[in-house]
Amino acid sequence: MKHYPVMLPEVLKSLSMADGETCVDGTFGNGGYSAAILEGAVCNVVGLDRDPNVTSRADDFVSAWGDRFRLIQTPFSKMDEVGLSGVNSVVLDIGVSSMQLDQAERGFSFMREGPLDMRMEQGGGPTARDAVMHLSVAELTRVFQVYGEEKRARHVANCIVSAREVEDIVTTADLASILEKALGRRGKTHPATRVFQALRIFVNDELGELYRGLCAAERILLPGGRLVVVTFHSLEDRIVKSFFRRRAGEVSGGSRYAPEIVNTGPPASFNLPKRSVTKPSDLEVSENARSRSAKLRLAVRTDADAFVADDRLLPDVMSLSELEARL
Repeated sequence: MKHYPVMLPEVLKSLSMADGETCVDGTFGNGGYSAAILEGAVCNVVGLDRDPNVTSRADDFVSAWGDRFRLIQTPFSKMDEVGLSGVNSVVLDIGVSSMQLDQAERGFSFMREGPLDMRMEQGGGPTARDAVMHLSVAELTRVFQVYGEEKRARHVANCIVSAREVEDIVTTADLASILEKALGRRGKTHPATRVFQALRIFVNDELGELYRGLCAAERILLPGGRLVVVTFHSLEDRIVKSFFRRRAGEVSGGSRYAPEIVNTGPPASFNLPKRSVTKPSDLEVSENARSRSAKLRLAVRTDADAFVADDRLLPDVMSLSELEARL
């Protein structure tokens, strides 16, 4: 699958990089955003990624741009713990990349048989196989309902638990077969799509990473610094939207007929140049189907102190550490 940096023109416009500025590309991946940013201005880019497979791509960037680019091997949720300062912008492209989907051994895709893994960091922590083999029916149901928005989540969970009592679920093909039998084939969407998505989000704590990453960006951005986030899932966008509006001090007030925005909390740490979401163009969607669900949001840092982190924005699902404690 060819790699497309999603909503690239909109991202570059939102970042509005100038010569001498520093941008953190928190989801470096194949470097699509980083390359365009470096080409667009005489600026510096710090790429972050927790996937060890991106290092060879980063080496190419160092060869091309020298000390204007560097890679730090870390989750973007820890960008405030790796010595970054003087940051003018942060960009996050949330979700799994086409490179990861293409690698059967990573276990992300039901289209390619491989071990049921799905870990982005490829070492330590529970795998997707651990989840389907050790979570209860109720726990699997909750994961599939919340992270996959699977309408028949309990039925799927029961089928998985029944299947694992007969034989271990080891590969992506094993799980995909169980899901196809449980849900049947209807329409163009494979029945495994939502469950695989839910397991990937759970195994990588993607929503927790996203929220902690937003808080970390808030702490490292200079006044006037821009935070640009591209999401692909309604849960992701909901967290970004809620985070931005809370940080901008926006609390709904008035009546439903005459709503107003009132600030009842601490001074706003972000301003919102545009409160509505930006979506990809029709042309981009026609050329890159992956972009069809993309949403871009932009916030600009003020000189107010960062808020105290509050994980109540996250959905109530069992934590990955609870599963890890059982293994």
